[in-house]
Amino acid sequence: MLTLHHLEYSQSFRILWLLEALDAEYELKCYDRDPESNLAPDDYKALSPLGTAPVVTDGDLVLAESNAIIDYVLDAHPGSGLRPAAGHPDRARHLFWFHAAQGSLMSAQGIAMVLTLLESRSPWPISALLKAVFGQVRKIFLNPRLDALFDLMEEDLGKKPFFGGDNLTGADITLVYPMYAARDKGTFDGKYPNVSAWFDRIEKLPSFIAARAKDNRPRITFRFDD
Repeated sequence: MLTLHHLEYSQSFRILWLLEALDAEYELKCYDRDPESNLAPDDYKALSPLGTAPVVTDGDLVLAESNAIIDYVLDAHPGSGLRPAAGHPDRARHLFWFHAAQGSLMSAQGIAMVLTLLESRSPWPISALLKAVFGQVRKIFLNPRLDALFDLMEEDLGKKPFFGGDNLTGADITLVYPMYAARDKGTFDGKYPNVSAWFDRIEKLPSFIAARAKDNRPRITFRFDD
């Protein structure tokens, strides 16, 4: 049986939601973060080559990386509808957002996080210099890239209710984590009504409600050190 090794406050919420959406049989093993470092405990890190969340085991198989796990799980549920097949009208849309989640959105958010950490943890006057330099990086590269992504999201969600098209797909599931990160920072406040409606829509889904209950925390928190 598939086992989801679920680290609190981590990206493994995606897989928890996926399994609930599939009504799949699985074992859930939960791990608490180290109270001092706030990182994954040693027994969790020992599971994965990278020591990151999410990770699943299935017999002798140990698999990490969100989208790899999503594809692996969906391979076992070919009729689920969570991955539009070749030739389906929503296939290309699903593929784009499924890969944009990791390849574009989270990579940009990861760069932004690293810049912020360097600024906040460097001594003055180095920190002041870094803020000036990194401010230009945000202005010239990061912010325009993120704005373009969010504008495209708003446009696409004005045409169909989910990132994957007319119905929930793995694209919505893998996007949920970086989207909550952006929302927590106020990115969508008053500017993206279609994106806001998407949040409302997924939060009413029975599978999302069930996953949130098993996750046992009031909100999704975005972390890159999982």
